[in-house]
Amino acid sequence: MKRIIIFLTLFVVTAAFPLRAQDVTALEERVKQLNGYVQDLIEDKANQKRQIELLAREVQTLREQQQNQPKTSYASQEDLRGLAKQVQEIETNRKTDREVILKAIEKIAKTPVKVTPPPPRANAGSSQVDLPEKAVEHTIAPGDTLSTIAAAYSKEMNAKITTELILKANDGIDPKKLKVGQKILIPLP
Repeated sequence: MKRIIIFLTLFVVTAAFPLRAQDVTALEERVKQLNGYVQDLIEDKANQKRQIELLAREVQTLREQQQNQPKTSYASQEDLRGLAKQVQEIETNRKTDREVILKAIEKIAKTPVKVTPPPPRANAGSSQVDLPEKAVEHTIAPGDTLSTIAAAYSKEMNAKITTELILKANDGIDPKKLKVGQKILIPLP
């Protein structure tokens, strides 16, 4: 009986050992699997932590940008209507002023200009220049020469006006150096 008990004990021990070895192997496999899940969770946590840090930096940057931006205010409908009314008043005043200015210019244009002849000038060769008592002021235009000016006034006044008379009336002018806008006297008979 002792032998049977020993044999049975041996049988149970040897039969239980392979079962325990399988259990241990399965358990080790399960532990490795759980270890893998834990490692994945740790990596996911690290990734989430990095993302949270990035988002926190972006939020901070946006806050700083918002604080650095000037506070803007917007015009209301009422403000825009008031501004439109002011612009309209300015335009009306501008038109009124323009009309007043044009009337003043027309009035000035209609006012006759009285030209008084200059006093007779002394010439180097003679004591006085023989000038008629009347003269008109002429402003040199582009293309004007003394001969074209003399011809135009001769035709207009129906009198003989020569370049010599114009030169005598305007002591010191050079017929070759006439400038546009320059004023000269045209003696009238």
